[in-house]
Amino acid sequence: MKKVIPVIIAIVLIIIIGYMSFGKKIVDRYSYGTERADLNDYFKIYSSSDIPIILQDARIDVYAHKIDGVIYFDQSMIEDYFTERFYVDTNENLLLYTMSDATVSAELGGKTYTKDGETFTENYITCLVKDDTLYIAADYLKKFVNFSYEVFPEPDHMQLYTEWGRKTVADIKADTQVRWLAGVKSAILTDVAKDDVVEVLEVMDTWTKVKTKDSFIGYVENSKLTNERFEDETPVNDAFSDELICLVRDHKINLTWHNIEFPQDGADLKQALANTRSVNVVSPTWYRLSDNDGNFKNVANANYVDYAHGRGIEVWPLVSNLDYKVDLYEILAYTSKRNRLVTELVADVVSRGADGINLDFENVPVAVSTHYVQFVRELGVECHKYNLVLSVDNYVPTEYTAHYNRHEQAKFADYIIIMGYDEHYVGSAAGSVSSIPWMEKGIKDTINYVPARQVINAVPFYTRVWTTKGNEVTSQAVTMEVSQNFLTKNKIKPAYDDATKQNYGEVTIGKELWQVWLEDADSIKIRLNVMQAAGIAGVASWKLGQETPDIWTVIEAYMNE
Repeated sequence: MKKVIPVIIAIVLIIIIGYMSFGKKIVDRYSYGTERADLNDYFKIYSSSDIPIILQDARIDVYAHKIDGVIYFDQSMIEDYFTERFYVDTNENLLLYTMSDATVSAELGGKTYTKDGETFTENYITCLVKDDTLYIAADYLKKFVNFSYEVFPEPDHMQLYTEWGRKTVADIKADTQVRWLAGVKSAILTDVAKDDVVEVLEVMDTWTKVKTKDSFIGYVENSKLTNERFEDETPVNDAFSDELICLVRDHKINLTWHNIEFPQDGADLKQALANTRSVNVVSPTWYRLSDNDGNFKNVANANYVDYAHGRGIEVWPLVSNLDYKVDLYEILAYTSKRNRLVTELVADVVSRGADGINLDFENVPVAVSTHYVQFVRELGVECHKYNLVLSVDNYVPTEYTAHYNRHEQAKFADYIIIMGYDEHYVGSAAGSVSSIPWMEKGIKDTINYVPARQVINAVPFYTRVWTTKGNEVTSQAVTMEVSQNFLTKNKIKPAYDDATKQNYGEVTIGKELWQVWLEDADSIKIRLNVMQAAGIAGVASWKLGQETPDIWTVIEAYMNE
């Protein structure tokens, strides 16, 4: 018996120790963890000046910045989440924001801004450039964009709202913790007390994802929540009132460009329009930039306008940058030069009694794109002061022309005109000036950025006769009549080319292959059918005088549809 007792005791001790160990594991498994989360890791804070942002109900991977105690957003963040309307002129140390009727101007590094000729002073620096980055004060941004923000401490983090609606909230039933992940062992983000209100983001089996009143997003147990309900958020609407103007006509546009090199009057226009039908806008090439100060050559004539108006035709004179000695950057990157060009151009158009302006700046470099778009904004505002229509010529969209920013152009210009030609050009392989599928894609891609009611598609009244000899390819731009004469002279019977949806002819003369993809009544009719189906605003044509008379019968039918 004496030998058995120690064995029993040992067994009992083993059982007790086993139960204690098992119990500890059970307790460890189901008891609540007390570890506090590293909030710098949670918010991904790597610099004391960076303030993480919760946009609506989610952390975004950008930061606000605290500079001298003031909250700022950098330019890229503003463009991604608020507006691309701000324009910085580092040459003249200005930050501009163009509205429907005026441009608001602030001095970089200063506390003042000017609106409608009146200067206002803030108690903070409105905007500044630091390490080549533009920063705009959040409170200054609020003058132009409706949003709300609040910065919470320990550590600094921002709650930002740009949209408002209905949210689900609940009360905290008893003191508890909000944890990083859904589990009792997850690190604690923050404490919440009985009767605190949290926003309910996602309900799971035993845990709920919530956002606290100081914008910590984490998890609490479902048993800790009560009185779930809806609350309507109050929208912020305290930014400057601004409604952009768009002078689209209530009828289709049939615009034709009239290429002139010297002043022409009504008699000249009468002759040029002799064979046309249903033209309701003519765009004479009156203005051309002539130097880097924004001066321009001018062949305008008021009598020309008088004749057009007598026939019920509007005049939208064209301004171009076709003098390639002119440096667009030197003009457009300086606010004072842009203002001078805009003011003098619009004043001259108004003095002639014309109805609008057609802007044709081509080969705009990427480095000039922001300045060009700002020019379009400012020109649009000035045009609308005098009820002038602004139309802007654009290439068929490609990745190489995305910097033209058609979407922003369309907010200030009334019409975006697609130059639906030069698919093949001098120096390219032989091919159509504008195959129908290529043109159709250009329209569809433009409508992705511009409302259809503002889109005009320009068709070519010319084609190219291509000559290929060995590896050498040359071409000559010719009128419709010349291309038809070429076929007749060489006894070429054109055939329909399904790839381009055009009539095509070719002939081999000696060692040379001659090719032409025709622009004729057939191709124009197909183009117009595509445009009608797309529901765009109308047609333009380059250029008056290169067409055959039967083209106008086809266009007239389109205008009457």
